[in-house]
Amino acid sequence: MADKADPNAGEDISDSLARSPLAADLRAVIKERRAPGSGDGRRRGGDGRFLSASESVADARFDVVIEFNTGFPGGVGTARRLLLEGFQRRQLHAGLQLPEIDQRLMDRLTIMPITAALAEVDLDEIMRCFDADDSLQISNSLWTENYAFGRLSYAALLAITGLRVAPAEPSARRWRLAHAGFGDRRELMPLVHRVWRDQPIETFVYESQRTIKCDAARAAFAAAGADIVWAVADTGIDGGHPHFATHGTLDLPATLLHRDFTGLHADDAVAAAAALVDEDGHGSHVAGIVAGETPAVPGGHRVVGKVRDIDAEGRETTRDETTTLELAVSGIAPRCKLLSLKVLKTRKNGALSHLMAALGYVHRVNDYGRTLKIHGINLSLGYPFDPAWFAAGQSPLCGEVERLVKSGVVVVVAAGNGGYGTVVTHAGSTERAAHGGTIADPGNAELAITVGATHRDMPHAYGVSFFSAKGPTADGRMKPDLVAPGERIVSCAAATSDAGKSGAAFREESGTSMAAPHVSGAIAAFMSVRKEFRGRPERMKRIFMESATDLRRRPEFQGAGLIDLMRALQSV
Repeated sequence: MADKADPNAGEDISDSLARSPLAADLRAVIKERRAPGSGDGRRRGGDGRFLSASESVADARFDVVIEFNTGFPGGVGTARRLLLEGFQRRQLHAGLQLPEIDQRLMDRLTIMPITAALAEVDLDEIMRCFDADDSLQISNSLWTENYAFGRLSYAALLAITGLRVAPAEPSARRWRLAHAGFGDRRELMPLVHRVWRDQPIETFVYESQRTIKCDAARAAFAAAGADIVWAVADTGIDGGHPHFATHGTLDLPATLLHRDFTGLHADDAVAAAAALVDEDGHGSHVAGIVAGETPAVPGGHRVVGKVRDIDAEGRETTRDETTTLELAVSGIAPRCKLLSLKVLKTRKNGALSHLMAALGYVHRVNDYGRTLKIHGINLSLGYPFDPAWFAAGQSPLCGEVERLVKSGVVVVVAAGNGGYGTVVTHAGSTERAAHGGTIADPGNAELAITVGATHRDMPHAYGVSFFSAKGPTADGRMKPDLVAPGERIVSCAAATSDAGKSGAAFREESGTSMAAPHVSGAIAAFMSVRKEFRGRPERMKRIFMESATDLRRRPEFQGAGLIDLMRALQSV
């Protein structure tokens, strides 16, 4: 086995990184932690002296996603089990206890003996990869099939990626840990395939029913989402909002539970209750676009929106403005059931690992496609994609999205709000301009339905929203797939949000975050009356793209065009 790396050793960190299986996104973060070699920018340690680059990295802990080797003896599950058991042994050796829920899961994981072929693997060697400040998220990791999530030092990262097993003797079917430089490298089998950065994820916020002909479809086909369950991975859903009480939107079958992935919980009931608390309000707003209904009331509903003021000198400020809405407020598929998967605490406080665990949860609940209890999932979140990290659509998150779609689940993703920004001219001045190639992950996933934004009720006049991320993908595929209303959309204000605290039940929001749930709701409504298409997400994507309305904008702006639920229903 590779010895635990010493970050203070003479070897240059760049050389170690170049030879390691650390992904490019993680290598970039590690390099950022390096102290500059000279000048005032150098970092000082607690004793006042300047830190070397190695010491600067050694101090840090990095949030990571560990992908295991599919060719490992016994498979990825065995490779992950060995690493988790080694970590557990390190905790016990240091006199530390795992959280109770993690301990229960480890007891369940290790109740069966390890395969005899790996009985000679020394867990003490794996234990020495970690120190007392390293941590692994056991409960969230075990919702996935191929990954573990953790917060590890640079030394630990090099150590775990150096873990190999080799035949105990020539032609033997028993394996033991070996140094990376031991024997014939063709016989060495690594535990870890790749380690990625646990990317911070965030939401994409920057009379829509009539725009996508949802009202006509409901009148003609009774397409209201009945018998469909749609997951919303977001900041949670306000379980006390009256919008979700009218049709029991959050009342799920006994086999389904809401779940919070942002923290550890004593049991499933506590995790479910936490998922129905939305301290930010973004998840409740998104959920209210998909499903639920609030009847009109005398005096109307209070709605809080943002107004921009520009003074004579061009200075811009924003302020809240409260208006009254006299009409009923309805989700696109009002009778659809919603499953809250809480993966962010606030719109900028979430992690890739939370979302990957949530996708794994949907896999598990659906028995990996054999029993479809959750028909679709809405992802109005993500992170900016950098083509220097990996090919577009090939990130771990995109890979999990592809697996979920292939198991029969529709995955609808917001394209992102990076479609407009600042550019620097040849002369050095800055100008505002539209930006192509700005689709965010997981919108780069081939099989996802990636959604851009357009005007609430005048899409032909105003076209694609200026902020909506533009295609193509970095590898040349056309995205987004569709556009839907995403400007000044009225939906639920969570009680704990600023708007909710002011007494308003609803608020306006803009962004591709609001466009994606229009598509989620439309597909839920479609599948409620066209039952034969449940579990056929690729066919659903094709139907909605082929029936979309052309806004006569460039395809890298609008994709196939504006979603049209009525035409989609009439096309089959």
